[in-house]
Amino acid sequence: MCKRRQAPSALDAFIARKAEIDEILARLAELSDEHFNVHPDEIHWGHVGNLEYYASLLRRVSDAAFKEGEHAE
Repeated sequence: MCKRRQAPSALDAFIARKAEIDEILARLAELSDEHFNVHPDEIHWGHVGNLEYYASLLRRVSDAAFKEGEHAE
């Protein structure tokens, strides 16, 4: 007899995506604690631009999650 593989439930998929997000957030928090691996004496405007880009992407996610910005109702 061949065992049939069950599709994951919505709850299983939700928990997996939540774990993925938690891991990404933890890695970003750690990187931020390390000043994004940039020594203060080496910071230039390119680093500022990088952080501006990261912040814009995070803002898009935050706006979607909290229904703010372009996602406001």
